[in-house]
Amino acid sequence: MRVPHLCAAIVALSFVPVLAVAGDTEWRRYVIASTGTSVDMPVSIFTVDAGPPEGGTGRRFFTDDRRADLTVQSVPNAQNDSPASFLAKMRPPAGIIYRRITSDFFVVSSIRKERIWYNRCNRGNGTLNCVMINYPVSEKRQWDDVVTRISHTLRS
Repeated sequence: MRVPHLCAAIVALSFVPVLAVAGDTEWRRYVIASTGTSVDMPVSIFTVDAGPPEGGTGRRFFTDDRRADLTVQSVPNAQNDSPASFLAKMRPPAGIIYRRITSDFFVVSSIRKERIWYNRCNRGNGTLNCVMINYPVSEKRQWDDVVTRISHTLRS
């Protein structure tokens, strides 16, 4: 057994903020009253209400240490664009690592400045209803279940 390597690993892990696993996380349904958009939100992780987002209706939240953020937002879609058309109009940055587009939603994700950004928007009635999550790339595995639950519970 290599004790110096084990000690170094323990010390390194002690500096990584611990993200509660989905089973230990307190979840609540967040609803945008004006549009009916709703999503399961981990309120024990995103504890700071940062107010309304730019360009839409909803809220933005941070972790206590601001290392991650979540935005729940309804964006006007007066032209009733498909998710593909809406995404194209948004002019997403080059280098998207993950992209999935259907007639009902789009998901795009990539890495910028050592942070993963994840954006899912569901087609609504005159809106696109979105969740946007940003978190450290070094914590990807810890965030996978949380991001999946948020994404899969988004309803228009």
